[in-house]
Amino acid sequence: MSKSVSRRQFLMRCGVLSAAGVPALRWAMNLGAIGTSAAISSTARADDGEDYRALVCVFLAGGNDCHNTLIPLDPANYDKYARLRGAIKIEQASLQATELVPSNAWTDGRRMALSPSLAPLKSLFDQGHMAMVMNVGPLLGPLTLAQYKQNIGVPAKLFSHNDQQSTWQSGGTEGMTTGWGGRMADLMLSGNGANGSMFTSISATGNSVFMSGRNVSQYQVSPSAGGAVKLLPVPSVGAAVDPAVIAAMSSQLQAPRGHLFEESHASVARRSIGTEAVLTDALAGVGDQALIAGNSLSAQLNLVARLIAARSALGVKRQVFFVSFGTFDLHAMAAEKQPILHGALASALKAFYDATVTMGVSANVTTFTASDFGRTLTNNGDGSDHGWGGYHFVMGDSVQPRSWFGQLPDVAVNGRHDVGQGRLLPAVSVDQYGATLARWMGTPASEMATVFPNIGRYESSDLGFMKST
Repeated sequence: MSKSVSRRQFLMRCGVLSAAGVPALRWAMNLGAIGTSAAISSTARADDGEDYRALVCVFLAGGNDCHNTLIPLDPANYDKYARLRGAIKIEQASLQATELVPSNAWTDGRRMALSPSLAPLKSLFDQGHMAMVMNVGPLLGPLTLAQYKQNIGVPAKLFSHNDQQSTWQSGGTEGMTTGWGGRMADLMLSGNGANGSMFTSISATGNSVFMSGRNVSQYQVSPSAGGAVKLLPVPSVGAAVDPAVIAAMSSQLQAPRGHLFEESHASVARRSIGTEAVLTDALAGVGDQALIAGNSLSAQLNLVARLIAARSALGVKRQVFFVSFGTFDLHAMAAEKQPILHGALASALKAFYDATVTMGVSANVTTFTASDFGRTLTNNGDGSDHGWGGYHFVMGDSVQPRSWFGQLPDVAVNGRHDVGQGRLLPAVSVDQYGATLARWMGTPASEMATVFPNIGRYESSDLGFMKST
């Protein structure tokens, strides 16, 4: 076939590709590339990488049950826990090996232990590479139980998955188009320069409001694709693709246009294809870093680790990553399903941390968890219902070692920390949690309200779980 392909031949061959099983969605552009105006050069190189920092958000989709994540171990509080949890309680005898003994003692001499399924995280905590932040949730400002009961200053649409996912990620209400990860990335663009700006905000799990900024657009990558989401068609297994078709499609997409809108689309295509080439080249010499077979979270974190390993080739000094895992929405069969999820979570996090050590960036990369909400302390049979405040992990060599922060709530229903059914009234806002991480990333105090509009309502924007910089 000649290199010149007629329009009719082009369309016919596209039809052949479709019949061969090439999904149209696989032809889609990486939408993260559309909004960024920075030109990408394949020759871009960063400096030696010493001034590098990355945040990795691990979103536990569906609402992780914090009450079966960190469990009371002392007899008095364990008995309360067991009565309220019923069929979904974790047996006390199985908790002895995963007790966490922090350098700052638990409240009132209490003892706490990780779920046995999270055992790999105990060594990270004991060795000073992980901290716990307790009773975190979306707030508009400091909120008392009395104010909650009077509906004063209460966030909208609590206990709803889509609303609270959006609230957690955006720092506002559902429908917001930017998230605090993206707004933080906005401030990093100039530091990364034109060549690295495309790779400042990267999602390995599809589109997420958390990663969208006012100026930055999230760049989407895929573990199944081995990196960039492809713009040009990728054949199904065993399907033959005429290289001339791909070349023709590339030419058609990138050809200069006389019409303003057509040229804008072609410009996006040129940028997306060029960016994909840069990323593919950068990852070509970087093998698996943290891959555990059959673990979907590990696949995402492994790709993040590969991207971090390629940071010099990509020309970046500051990055924000987003991965997700679950569903943790266990209204039933929680005793069977949550341990499986927790086991996969713990092994993936441990493997990722070990990879950062191998790469020499364990003090430069901080990983933290987020989730829709916690869940009810009471059971609904063999599961639990939507809650509010929850417990979270922060991992890396820049966290305060063997420490916990926030509030260790009472094990009680209708108590001083409960809005009903053991739903925790958060003592720590997502804004404060995020602002502490943002400060570590280098967000200036003068810009903190740009990233977290409500942060000025709190006495402190720094919870102290990150080491001073």
